[in-house]
Amino acid sequence: MQLQSRHGGTLRRRPAVTALVTALFTALFTTLCTASFASGAATDTLDPTQVFAASGMKASIAPGDDFNGYVNGLWIDTTDIPADQNRWGIDGQMAEDTDKRVAQLIEDAAKRTTGVSLDERRVGAFYTAFMDEAGIESKGLAPLQPLLQRIAAVNDKAALARMLGSTLRADVDPLNSTNFFTENLFGLWVAQGLHDPEHYQAYLLQGGLGLPDREYYVAKDAKMEGIRAKYVEHIAAVLKLAGFDDADKRAAQVFELERRIARAHAKREDSEDVLKADNLWTRQDFAKKAPGMDWNTFFEAAGLAGQQQLDVWHPGAVKGEAALVAATPLQVWKDYLSYHAVNHFSGVLSKAFADERFGFYGTTLSGTPQQRARWKRAVFATNDALGFAVGHLYVDRYFSAHDKAQVQTMVSNLIAAFDKRIDHLDWMAPQTKAEAKKKLKTLYVGVGYPDHWPDYSGLEVASDDALGNAMRAEEFHYRKELAKFGKPVDKTEWAMVPHIVNAVNMPLQNALNFPAAILQPPSFDPMASDASNYGAIGATIGHEISHSFDDQGAQFDSQGRLRNWWTKGDLAHFKKSSAALAAQFSTYHPFPDLAINGQQTLSENIADLAGLTAALDAYHASLKDPSSADDKAFFISYGASWREKVREKALRVQVVTDGHAPAMYRVSTVRNLDAWYAAFDVKPGQGLYLAPLARVRIW
Repeated sequence: MQLQSRHGGTLRRRPAVTALVTALFTALFTTLCTASFASGAATDTLDPTQVFAASGMKASIAPGDDFNGYVNGLWIDTTDIPADQNRWGIDGQMAEDTDKRVAQLIEDAAKRTTGVSLDERRVGAFYTAFMDEAGIESKGLAPLQPLLQRIAAVNDKAALARMLGSTLRADVDPLNSTNFFTENLFGLWVAQGLHDPEHYQAYLLQGGLGLPDREYYVAKDAKMEGIRAKYVEHIAAVLKLAGFDDADKRAAQVFELERRIARAHAKREDSEDVLKADNLWTRQDFAKKAPGMDWNTFFEAAGLAGQQQLDVWHPGAVKGEAALVAATPLQVWKDYLSYHAVNHFSGVLSKAFADERFGFYGTTLSGTPQQRARWKRAVFATNDALGFAVGHLYVDRYFSAHDKAQVQTMVSNLIAAFDKRIDHLDWMAPQTKAEAKKKLKTLYVGVGYPDHWPDYSGLEVASDDALGNAMRAEEFHYRKELAKFGKPVDKTEWAMVPHIVNAVNMPLQNALNFPAAILQPPSFDPMASDASNYGAIGATIGHEISHSFDDQGAQFDSQGRLRNWWTKGDLAHFKKSSAALAAQFSTYHPFPDLAINGQQTLSENIADLAGLTAALDAYHASLKDPSSADDKAFFISYGASWREKVREKALRVQVVTDGHAPAMYRVSTVRNLDAWYAAFDVKPGQGLYLAPLARVRIW
């Protein structure tokens, strides 16, 4: 299954009205006069979010032909993607603004000597160590040598199993990931059981690749062949920097091992099918179903010896990868492990390693010309290691109780709107409606920050040990996941830190998270009109609620059990409507040789459509006078929320690997809503026009 969130890939959302936007206001003021949010609206009556949206509009484009071009065309024409980004837009600017705030908070924590909590000290020390470029440079590869020596000491397949188990990390969540990219041979996920919501279950997933997806290894086209050749060069360069001889030969063998691993991997669409992931294996089953690995040694080294059953999300991949453990020469495995160890920790090694990693993953793979500034990478790394400690600092400074209360009211209105939509579905049987309404009633919605803050007791952080900090943080988080076994399932646990610009739905928990960083202008602005707020953050809230009822979320009941609660006829109708939406998106071609995979993006497209529809209903219901509704402003705010430009290479990666359609096509969701046609007088013959019966209606 794919990411049940508003955004995939790098987690970004929309910015506050920054100096960049302010500078545009004067130059583009005439746009405010011609954009015409509402009939006869004067520019001095526009709210801050409307002013922001108007600053990027291109009124010469007919909304019925290209709504994204109409709402965002001028911004697209006049904006350059920053050199250190592979995409840019409202999301990227907002993320950058948030990072600047966070960097200042972290630096302040590092400088203070009194009144500082232990977690604040950890945050300050982690950031300080990462920023100590001179100290990192002077140490070279020395801090990683103990791990490389452990790998070099592997002398048989039992020792290999022990090494593979000891490096297992809980870094892959199949319900909350855009793909299954992990450099460890397997990934671990700890969550409640698919059929047992009261107990935590260990899930074992496929992994072991240095490229984003199996398609990069098996696709037979010139672009993929070119990337594969560059990747082999990258492996060789990393091994040379680490002092390995015969690096070119070793690199070729490492790549060939990865290619065999990729061939064993499940395809992306199979990975997203939770019914194919429902495979509970006993510990004894592994030796019979996936021979080749010393599984007892592996599980003992991984800290999973006490787990008598594991859910194997990708049984074919686990079987294939275990067979490769037996069939591949030990030295190739050692080279593979050495390469991935160096590659993985390159960001906290000397400059040559960090530059080599960026050169491939940043420039070759994603088309980004320039590496991010050191402070930005330091913020990212600190967030990764101590996210909730950093998030606590952020919400104390930047998220008010008033804002939280206003968003909670919007959430309640969206849930009520969705509840009413269920009531009015003429195709849904009463028993299915009852179960759907029960999901809404038991839905946990976290706004801004978690109810209980995690702490980092036991995590050792030193201000002069960047690599050690990173390694200890990974181990700490892994052990924290293992510690869940035997404890009650926490339905309110957050999957996202408060200062990330995104939102998420967690089907097993029947829960939503709306982090504080997404709840700022122009995504949400307390000074904006209801039309603007419901079109932007309202559609996001609706999107996340809708994930509980998309093609994947609808497979789980109100307690998070994998259970079919639909009648046969209702399910058939739902699948037919979903197929129509998948077909609609499959007609979009960002490149002549590459189309959107409507099935791959279906969950997100359903959530966009249902969420936008519910947001419009909630907006109308919030008005004392329904005749005062400004649907034009609502839809423009929605369109502006997807304002983005993407580099070609990054866009290709997204289309191949991501469950989210590119932003430009998500804007076109409006073509399925009757109210959009009325608001913009869209007529037959225009590019986005759909006849009423061709408009997809699901919820």
